[in-house]
Amino acid sequence: MAAKDEYWAGQTRIQKEAAAAWLTFAEGNREAAITAMKMAAERDDASEKNVAMENKVVPIRALLGELYLAAQMHKEALAEFEASQKTMPNRFRTIAGAANAARAVGSVEAAKRYYRALAGLAVNGDGQRPELAEAKTYLAQN
Repeated sequence: MAAKDEYWAGQTRIQKEAAAAWLTFAEGNREAAITAMKMAAERDDASEKNVAMENKVVPIRALLGELYLAAQMHKEALAEFEASQKTMPNRFRTIAGAANAARAVGSVEAAKRYYRALAGLAVNGDGQRPELAEAKTYLAQN
């Protein structure tokens, strides 16, 4: 029981670290926020995996990508989204972030690949998300 409790306590710490990194960013301390989120992502990568945690709302490494996007560091964002995609593939937000970052760095082929993947994930969806409208527009123009 104690090992199970420690696992969940560790997962909670990682989530808290990620949330704190976003707060730090919102307070205007970009470098400290990036450092904190990198540490949370590294801790998450090193943590024991549990099937219950594989369905995180947003993987920590993808959160690092989103933080880089917010900081206008598109090359770094793309690398983090791609790393997240390797360990937790086919995540809508991760693919949308990768497409956005690829577009921002001028990688048309990568952006098209990610936008096509995003559209493929939602092919049977019943709603219209802004990311899908963006994908459709980008693919029509490229």
